[in-house]
Amino acid sequence: MKFDPLLSHGRHFGHTVFALCNYPSLLTNKRREHLVFEKLLDSYPGLLERLREGSEEEVLHVGELIGKGASAARGEDTKIKQKLQSGEIAVSGDQWPLFLYANEVYDPDDPWNGLLRSRLLINAYRHVFTSPSSVEKEPKATRAGNARLHGMTSVTPPSVAYIATQVGFALSSSSVFSRTDAVTDSETFYHSLLDLFEDPDEKGEVTDLLVWWNRQIFPTSSAAKRTLKSNSALSKIC
Repeated sequence: MKFDPLLSHGRHFGHTVFALCNYPSLLTNKRREHLVFEKLLDSYPGLLERLREGSEEEVLHVGELIGKGASAARGEDTKIKQKLQSGEIAVSGDQWPLFLYANEVYDPDDPWNGLLRSRLLINAYRHVFTSPSSVEKEPKATRAGNARLHGMTSVTPPSVAYIATQVGFALSSSSVFSRTDAVTDSETFYHSLLDLFEDPDEKGEVTDLLVWWNRQIFPTSSAAKRTLKSNSALSKIC
């Protein structure tokens, strides 16, 4: 069995730093807290020095101040949510929500990065078009889904826009899905997505996006094949 130097390092660490510790737990369960702590230090210049140089009472006071600030932020978020639900605040349909993006991350330098590639949208699409059970890792469908019943073998831009609109409605406080819904502004939202799909300047990005979608929904169809670059040798041969 190959010797791992971590064994020797752990022995020395136990002798000199801290002996009675559950190290597997420290390296797994505390990982998230450590990442949060690092982000906290990065967000507030000078905080590390303040923690190092301060007394225990001062460090506790710093923690209380940050905690109160975070609590106030949650209170403000609750008020905003209530105003959105009451209609006091309205969000235009062309202000796209984060659920459209992969991992709910928007890149201001590259708005196409991850756009309409979220797992939530994929699961919702499968639920509607290929069967609810197809969302699971091991599908157990006993009936044909809507796509199969209607001979659908590829993803269409309007179907993606429709699913995104339905997801937006499902996540809202609205009780009835309506074209004139003021809370989600569904009509503007839906048409803004169609406008993107139909924009000639975005043809390349849209084509790549549809290939990606077809790989997720109809992986064996010809629509799921990678598009050839116009300047590639293979495209000139084909």
